[in-house]
Amino acid sequence: MIKMSILTNSLFISFEGIDGCGKSTQVKLLMKKLEKESFPSLLVREPGGSKIAEDIRNILLDKNNVSMSGKAEALLMTASRAQLTKEVILPKLKEGFIVIADRYQDSTIAYQGGGRGLDINFLKELNNFATSSLKPDLTFYIDISTEEGLKRTNAVDFDRIESAGQIFQKNVRKEYLELVKEYPERIMMVDGNLSIKKIHNKIWDLIKQKLNIKT
Repeated sequence: MIKMSILTNSLFISFEGIDGCGKSTQVKLLMKKLEKESFPSLLVREPGGSKIAEDIRNILLDKNNVSMSGKAEALLMTASRAQLTKEVILPKLKEGFIVIADRYQDSTIAYQGGGRGLDINFLKELNNFATSSLKPDLTFYIDISTEEGLKRTNAVDFDRIESAGQIFQKNVRKEYLELVKEYPERIMMVDGNLSIKKIHNKIWDLIKQKLNIKT
C-alpha cells in the first residue's frame, strides 16, 4: 500500500456524500483556505480530472446511456480513477502537494456497492487495483438525509446517476454510514445540516491537526 504522507509532506484528502450534501462547496472553501495559507494544493474531481478521465465522465453521466449496467458503471468509474491517480494524483503527492479529491474510492463502494447492489469486497479489490492501493489520508463524509439532499439539489436536468431516485440515494447513504464505522481512523463524519461556515471550521480544525499547524 502506498502511504504518500509518510514519504513526503503531502496530504491526500477526499470528500464524500450523497448528492446535495454540500461537499463541493466545502471543497472550494478548503482550497481557498489552503491557497491563502500558501500550501501547494490541487483540486480534482471524480469522475474526471484528466483528459481521458473526463471523456469517461461524459459517458458515465450521459442521460442517454440509460441501459448502462451497474457492472459497466463500476468498471468505468474505476477506469477513470485509475487514470486520474496515475496521471495527476500520484505525481502531485510526490511533489509534496496537498491533493483534494471531490469524491474518490469510497464513492464506488457507496454508489455502485450500496446503490447498485454490487459485491462490496470485489469493489474494494477493484479500487485497490485501479489506485495501486492508494488511500486518502483523511476523508470527510458530509452527512444529510436523502430528503434534504433532494430539496437542496432542486434540479430539473439531472444527470444519469442523479436520476436514479431517492431509494437509490438512501442505499448510497446507508453504505456511506457503514464505511464511517469501518474506517473511523480515516473517515470523519460531519453534520451537513450545520451552517456552511461551521462545517468549514470543523474541517479546517482537523486539517490543522494533520498539518501540525499551531494557529
